[in-house]
Amino acid sequence: MNQVQKLLLLTGVFTINLSFTQGYKVETDKGVKYISDPMVCNGRHWTEANGKQMMNEFSQLWTDAKSWKKRANAIKDKIQNGMQWDKISQYDGQINVIKHSKKIMDGYSVENIALESFPGFFVTGNLYRPLKKQKMYPAILSPHGHLKDKRFTDYVQLRSAYLASKGAIVFAYDMVGYGESNQVRHKMPISLLIQTWNSKRVLDHLLSLSEVDPQRIGMTGGSGGGTQTFILTALDQRIKVSVPVVQVSAHFFGGCVCESGMPIHKTDNFQTNNVEIAALAAPRPMLLISNGDDWTRNTPEVEFPYIQKVYGALGKSDHVENIHLAEEKHDYGYSKRLAAYHFFSKHLKLENNQSSKKDSIDESFIKILPFEKLKVFNLENPRPLTELKNEFEVLQFLEFPTDKAPYLFYKK
Repeated sequence: MNQVQKLLLLTGVFTINLSFTQGYKVETDKGVKYISDPMVCNGRHWTEANGKQMMNEFSQLWTDAKSWKKRANAIKDKIQNGMQWDKISQYDGQINVIKHSKKIMDGYSVENIALESFPGFFVTGNLYRPLKKQKMYPAILSPHGHLKDKRFTDYVQLRSAYLASKGAIVFAYDMVGYGESNQVRHKMPISLLIQTWNSKRVLDHLLSLSEVDPQRIGMTGGSGGGTQTFILTALDQRIKVSVPVVQVSAHFFGGCVCESGMPIHKTDNFQTNNVEIAALAAPRPMLLISNGDDWTRNTPEVEFPYIQKVYGALGKSDHVENIHLAEEKHDYGYSKRLAAYHFFSKHLKLENNQSSKKDSIDESFIKILPFEKLKVFNLENPRPLTELKNEFEVLQFLEFPTDKAPYLFYKK
């Protein structure tokens, strides 16, 4: 049973009113009823052969910059409509910020920070800043992939701290439902919408800082963080440089509700995939990092040539690159960070790397902090009393139906 397109009733925790399932397919798996939205493309929705074939078909739908821009606009509209962006975009405007516990490190500082993304809902994270004084700073959004406390891991800290030490202001923040973002479960039905909005609000906050250069804004994440990277970059032209890592695939649509749990790839008369969504970054600089052990194994032959065609049509072939690590696995490890560092250094004009060699970077000066030092909310800094308490309240506040498919994940 597909984990994103179903409503589990295993323990009686969740209820379902089958009278509200018009337009959805009601199925049974091992005695458990669930609802499948036929417009949702999730996980390995296509085979690798199907994905390659579809890239060929998509390639026939446009021929030049003008026809690509027309298709690109249609793809963007389908993403926003599929996520029901209009339900949350009304909460744009000034952001309430909670920030404390600044720690001075070797060449950078770290602060614990939360933003009120929309009334009563908070994005939690850490803000890494260079200690070296500059007139203006580039800024980088650093979302992460699926893991309970991934913001606190060494590899997220390493890339955030290293980029800060080289002159960028970096915001590392939690996925919805992970780390301190525990107002809702990760696999709530609209996590794709909330997570994308959270990223947009992180971007808003960074651009509100007078010292941030709006022409030097980057974004990078691995796996589910890669999905967040290419979706926000597709929707928001303010992201100037993007590095989605181990995620852009022709046949794999993202295996989690936060990536493909809402109908952003398909309507009754339209079909796209994550390759085309990633291509909406053009002509802005983008680096795809792929490997030989997951759904990005075919990137040099399938996904990258299509994206190259888009950049070529826009006259910016030199703005897109692919680093393919055929012997590596699905992670954002040292060699992938190395490639990202060099790409950001080039396009965001960061401080020169410590080594003139492109095959090594010294991260040994970075001290990995325990999660207690990085948490926003604790006894001294409790969670706001005004926060929404659960996903029922979140769905209700955003005016999503709480008694209709597919919004039935809340606890009764």
